[in-house]
Amino acid sequence: MNAPTGPKIERFQFSPPACDIRLDKYLARILPQFSRGYLQKLIVQGCVLVNGQKTKASHRLNDTDTVTVELPPLATHPLPELIPLAVIYEDTDILIIDKPAGLTTHPAPGHASHTLVNAVLAHCPGLAMSSDLMRPGIVHRLDKDTSGLIVIAKNDFAREYLVAQFKGRAVTKGYLVLVKGRLSPEQAIIEAPIGRDPHSRRRMAVVETGKEATTQYRVRKYLDDYTLVEVTPVTGRTHQIRVHLSAIGYPVVGDPVYGVRSAYLKRQFVHAYRLGFRLPSTNEYREFTSPLPVDLERALEYLDRQ
Repeated sequence: MNAPTGPKIERFQFSPPACDIRLDKYLARILPQFSRGYLQKLIVQGCVLVNGQKTKASHRLNDTDTVTVELPPLATHPLPELIPLAVIYEDTDILIIDKPAGLTTHPAPGHASHTLVNAVLAHCPGLAMSSDLMRPGIVHRLDKDTSGLIVIAKNDFAREYLVAQFKGRAVTKGYLVLVKGRLSPEQAIIEAPIGRDPHSRRRMAVVETGKEATTQYRVRKYLDDYTLVEVTPVTGRTHQIRVHLSAIGYPVVGDPVYGVRSAYLKRQFVHAYRLGFRLPSTNEYREFTSPLPVDLERALEYLDRQ
């Protein structure tokens, strides 16, 4: 749940640089922060006009058209929700939470409530605010279907302290990942730039024009034609682990976007099991760990039995 903030509407105008492109596809290019489904909903609601007229998502644009987009006001103040949290560490500055799979980190278009932020606000009102009011206390994120450790800043000092460590690549992040295939070599570094997939704006891909991205890994265990891998991302690009492993031919098990679907797992096998940084209160370096959730343990047991 989120509190309304009043009738603030953002309005944009664009002129397509090329002819014969679908309206929804064009919007997905110029507004990649929104899903194509959300943009199609705006078109149906009349929030997108072409030359001042309401039209369909399939409308073909030409370079003389003017596209006007009005974004409805989003709730910018998430409200507390009583959602169970697994807090593994807390002091006056931070919370460390073992996030379950299926819980989105923060509110976004199409997912306005029942997020980790809503849950944390119930546990700790008055979290540190960033320039994005939808993400109080958030200094990094985990994908919805990734489980594991995430740190939350409780005040502005802690937030700035943690952000500096993430930007300086001074934070230790460790993930346990199951991939299809016998990963070789057993230890390596993947260096490949990541950016928006030019063929699908909702996906990321290894592209020449992308941002620098580096991922280290080492094999933990082989399970027939699968490999349990310990992954350490050096950079923090969107979907980095899943994109990099897929790019070298070892897709993540249970990942419907970049990996391979699984009959014995309902979500991607990615778990943030280790997180290390300096505490804002003492400057002491601490590392925290999280055991594999039950569903991932059962997946490994299933493969062992095979």
